[in-house]
Amino acid sequence: MGEEEEDEETTVKVSSNQEEEAWNLRKQTQIVELSERLMNGDLKTQIEAARDIRKLVRKSSAKTRTKLAAAGVIQPLIFMLLSPNFDARHASLLALLNLAVRNERNKVKIVTAGAVPPLVELLKLQNGSLRELAAASILTLSAAEPNKPIIAASGAAPLLVQILSSGSVQGKVDAVTVLHNLSSCTENIHPIVDGKAVSPLINLLKECKKYSKFAEKATALLEILSNSEEGRIAITDSDGGILTLVETVEDGSLVSTEHAVGALLSLCQSCREKYRELILKEGAIPGLLRLTVEGTSKAQDRARTLLDLLRDTPQEKRLSSSVLERIVYNIATRVDGSDKAAETAKRLLQDMVQRSMELSMNSIQHRAASCTPSKIPSK
Repeated sequence: MGEEEEDEETTVKVSSNQEEEAWNLRKQTQIVELSERLMNGDLKTQIEAARDIRKLVRKSSAKTRTKLAAAGVIQPLIFMLLSPNFDARHASLLALLNLAVRNERNKVKIVTAGAVPPLVELLKLQNGSLRELAAASILTLSAAEPNKPIIAASGAAPLLVQILSSGSVQGKVDAVTVLHNLSSCTENIHPIVDGKAVSPLINLLKECKKYSKFAEKATALLEILSNSEEGRIAITDSDGGILTLVETVEDGSLVSTEHAVGALLSLCQSCREKYRELILKEGAIPGLLRLTVEGTSKAQDRARTLLDLLRDTPQEKRLSSSVLERIVYNIATRVDGSDKAAETAKRLLQDMVQRSMELSMNSIQHRAASCTPSKIPSK
């Protein structure tokens, strides 16, 4: 009985292996046929082959993507990007995009084969669907580290900034993500974005949830921009630029608050006399006080430094945030002992932040109540 069961199990395994081999053979035959149609077919045949590649890849593993690339499909797909035919461009964009997804080797192969220049040309088109498919393709390719310097030097960034102003919601998300990916490239000689990116980034940050991943990328770019005089002027000149950063400090995620306070600090450090009142006018103090307690270690340090810069007392008489924390810690030690001092100090600082926020809100309400109707700005 036992031997019969073993024989049956062996038969099942052999049958399963044979089925798998037959399936792999069919898949390999299909890959070779697609490659032949792409390299030797007329335009109509090439378009159909590109569409079939997309269908095949969407239902297959990364191994299939690698085999298709090895079969030589990448180069003819790139040539199709240069075609004046809309369907050829559209089909090749989707095929390349799907070949690159979840396959780092293919990402690098596509860029090495020369895909970036025609993709940049597609970014210049008025046709929204092709332009945004090109942006999505560049986004996928920019996720591979070796590709970043090539894309950064291609002239894609200014065209992506244009999408920030005029693209669809998805197009804007893709454009911000590409710019964010490229900004991390250490080989960049020149900044990826300039002051022209500030206004659309501020507008997008106004509209999105401040704790979203999108906000994190947008504030990271704004922090980079705040390091140049052109960027700082653009932030100040943008409608609600400083206010939007202050609101992000108040409502953002740990990452976006760190970048937002970094941008505000960069403004104030560049010229305290110019930016101090502008930041104070937008009610930054409560959010900064909270950040000294609840932010990342870098955000806490930045918030303390900025608070020191925003105080109007002379530098030599100024009570720094770190000194304030030491005083609170010493009080907590005397009250609850050294074992519980850290916890008590944090609670005391949180109470101080809450009280400061309440006083700030009361002051704002008092000013609003004292305004005549004509002085209240319309929304």
